[in-house]
Amino acid sequence: MNLPNGLTLIRIFLVPFIVVVLLTRPTEIQSWAIWGVSLFLGAALTDLLDGYFARRRKQVTTLGRLLDPIADKLLISSALISLVELDLAEAWMVAIIVGREFAVNGLRSIASSEGFAIEASTLGKGKMVLQVAAVVGLILGRAHPGWISQTAKFLLWAVVASALVSMVQYFKEFWSKLDTSIKHREYRRLRLLARQRQIRAERRELRRLRRLEGKKRSGLDAEPRAMGSLQDSG
Repeated sequence: MNLPNGLTLIRIFLVPFIVVVLLTRPTEIQSWAIWGVSLFLGAALTDLLDGYFARRRKQVTTLGRLLDPIADKLLISSALISLVELDLAEAWMVAIIVGREFAVNGLRSIASSEGFAIEASTLGKGKMVLQVAAVVGLILGRAHPGWISQTAKFLLWAVVASALVSMVQYFKEFWSKLDTSIKHREYRRLRLLARQRQIRAERRELRRLRRLEGKKRSGLDAEPRAMGSLQDSG
């Protein structure tokens, strides 16, 4: 277990604590907001640090590539769903954001089974920053209604827009690479069939030549015997 993977696991383990804090009915809104924002930002910070240390220490692993997006989705989805429960975020907006995450994750799974990968787009990476800012703003907006709450709602609209646009980008890249993969696989299949036909034709030709050679040898063997018969009769 290296440091980047450890940070990713910490992010996953922090998710239940964030949900508990957010869904606890606070007696003091100020302290609730501080605890909620602190835990959430601490978890989000591990997303930045695990990628930094993985590249810096050259510790990019298959496990890390699998766990990192799962940890991100768990963190953002749990926080947004908790905020829906608190009436701080619209349910339909959160449904679009979470649904997009499942759709992209499904595309990546299919792409992996087909032998290619779908890299995160620039817009997809920017969406993570917007999501963190929106969640923090919504939490603080409960304690400090006004411009913070309005800004957070605007950021949530921006997250929804970026989620839809980036999902279209992922679908386009997926279909493009899938089409290329299918064409390449079909090309290899046709080449294999052509090679098999060629091998079968070569084998048939070899058997024909062997039969001709056998007939010639039989004819050559029969000629001395015929000459011997003639000499005996003479």
